[in-house]
Amino acid sequence: MTPFKPGFAHNGNNFYAELRQEIEHYFTSNKKAKTGNGKLYRKTAFALLFVPALLALSFSTAFWGNSPMWVNYVLFALLGVMHAFTGFNVMHDACHGSFSSKPWVNNIFQHSLGLLGSHAPIWKFKHNVLHHTWTNVDGVDDDIAKSPMLRHCPTQTFKPAHKYQHIYMFGLYAISTIWWLFGNDSIKYAKGKVNHQSMPKMTAVDHLTFWGFKLLYAGVYIAAPIYLFGAFHGLMLFLTLHVVLGVLLSVVFQLAHAVEGMHFENSLEYSETDDKIANEWAVHQVLTTNNFATKSPLATWFMGGLNFQVEHHLFPKISHVHYPNINPILIRTCEKYGVKYSEMPTFWKAIKSHLRWMRLMGKEEHPRLSVA
Repeated sequence: MTPFKPGFAHNGNNFYAELRQEIEHYFTSNKKAKTGNGKLYRKTAFALLFVPALLALSFSTAFWGNSPMWVNYVLFALLGVMHAFTGFNVMHDACHGSFSSKPWVNNIFQHSLGLLGSHAPIWKFKHNVLHHTWTNVDGVDDDIAKSPMLRHCPTQTFKPAHKYQHIYMFGLYAISTIWWLFGNDSIKYAKGKVNHQSMPKMTAVDHLTFWGFKLLYAGVYIAAPIYLFGAFHGLMLFLTLHVVLGVLLSVVFQLAHAVEGMHFENSLEYSETDDKIANEWAVHQVLTTNNFATKSPLATWFMGGLNFQVEHHLFPKISHVHYPNINPILIRTCEKYGVKYSEMPTFWKAIKSHLRWMRLMGKEEHPRLSVA
């Protein structure tokens, strides 16, 4: 059965209308554009120049003769960090259309995801459409569709192995981007679907970029290291990059929605009726999304504002560089309308909450869905 994509009720208040008005006033009164600025473009230059520099430095060691191999492992670990940084800061804004006010600029920089081995059109449907609309709705949101390996919410089927998921999940995170790039992407491409939901028909350019970037990525990050350093070290360097990248990406995105206190819905509850989710879309986003480490400039810089996940879900067309400034407006409006806003003060407290939540979901006896 294809999961039903439920609509959203209206809460009978002006929460989102007033929030949008306050945010709009902030930008107009400060004469700021909602899209990226010099700060974002400097980060972009740093990312897109540092990645090839690390590659060039690593590959050049093959010709130095006496360079220790551990240097390359360090460089490929740094490449994993920089790939995550590029995804957080460049690709994410560009795919949401918030990188620039010019659509063609966003279209160019969204393909930084291709340079990381994946495909922007597939990711945009998976993330922008399904995840951002039906956040934490089991059966529709592909970000929590990790069963049978992981169980993120009470409505997902319990399996005995889930008792240990809070331990083995980091191993899955470590290989998640390898599966994403060469397994999951290909399955979605072949089926034309994401989690049972049909994707828009791909254009000729979409097909070309899918295969072109996959081949380019395999050539640069698999074939070239094997040729230069031998099969064992070449594959281990590739694995090193992805262990770092997979853990960083997985952890950051999990801390936004799979922690204690988050609200979940089950799409199957709406498949036979015309009922709507009890909350309007904006309230649903706040109840299903968690902020963390918002007072840390380093976390905000590296994660591309994804620690301000609530702001991002409500205003994905606003660049992440503005989130710290609109956060007080969001908190004030949530308090006024009695909407539960979730924030964890540090990265490590959010990690611990994720661990506790996944351990709880690893029990056959589980709590009922949270009530908004």
